[in-house]
Amino acid sequence: MTPLVDSHCHLDPGYFPEGAAVVLVRARAAGVVGFVVVGVGEDLGPARAAVALAAAEPRSITAAVGVHPHDAKALDDAMMRELEALAATPEVAFVGEIGLDYHYDHSPRDVQREVFDRLVALALRVKKPIVVHTREAATDTLALLEASRARDVGGIIHCFSEDRPFAERALDLGFYLSFSGIASFKNARAVREVAAWAPLDRVLVETDSPYLAPVPLRGKRCEPAYVVHTARAVAELRQMPLEELARATAENTRRLAARPLGAD
Repeated sequence: MTPLVDSHCHLDPGYFPEGAAVVLVRARAAGVVGFVVVGVGEDLGPARAAVALAAAEPRSITAAVGVHPHDAKALDDAMMRELEALAATPEVAFVGEIGLDYHYDHSPRDVQREVFDRLVALALRVKKPIVVHTREAATDTLALLEASRARDVGGIIHCFSEDRPFAERALDLGFYLSFSGIASFKNARAVREVAAWAPLDRVLVETDSPYLAPVPLRGKRCEPAYVVHTARAVAELRQMPLEELARATAENTRRLAARPLGAD
């Protein structure tokens, strides 16, 4: 069994009514030893829950806390103060996910950009890397990252869904590329090309559970146990053994998070 780290999973009760503990048992049975649990939502309930999970199991779990672009319009000064306090705790390795989503536009685009900039500034204050969500907003995402000194903290382009020119600019900014189940989709040609090409020391794998279950489980509710299928798909694209890909992506996540995440 190849030890893996899931670099991005949501374990909120609304997604997993059976509870995070049950989901984690299934993941560990599949060989997943480390988890970056992301807490985002309309309020800070998911962020608090992610921090609590990381506090309970600090050697295998770390948290990321932020404001998803869908919820950017909900950020007020009180929420920002609590978010900064959470982000500064030792249980939190990342500020995120944060970014821009022009597909759904659940928050106005100007508000998304303003909140993204504020949250990069927060990450700079607490000196932690960011987890970036970008969908149909590649130009604005890169422009904001380049203008906001995001290079000083670096981070992850999560659920990578862009093309090689985007990847090259993100890598130049010091970011890692995290591949989800999309890398197993045969029609995702641009993503698969980047997964095959990207420098191995900057590649991560994730589930983005409960979303984007990989082949052969596409269409099911995704969970951290399924990251093995994504890792296998990326290894096949790179024509390398799964064990080598798993080892590299786990070490990459640990290095960026500065956490053990299941390491012996």
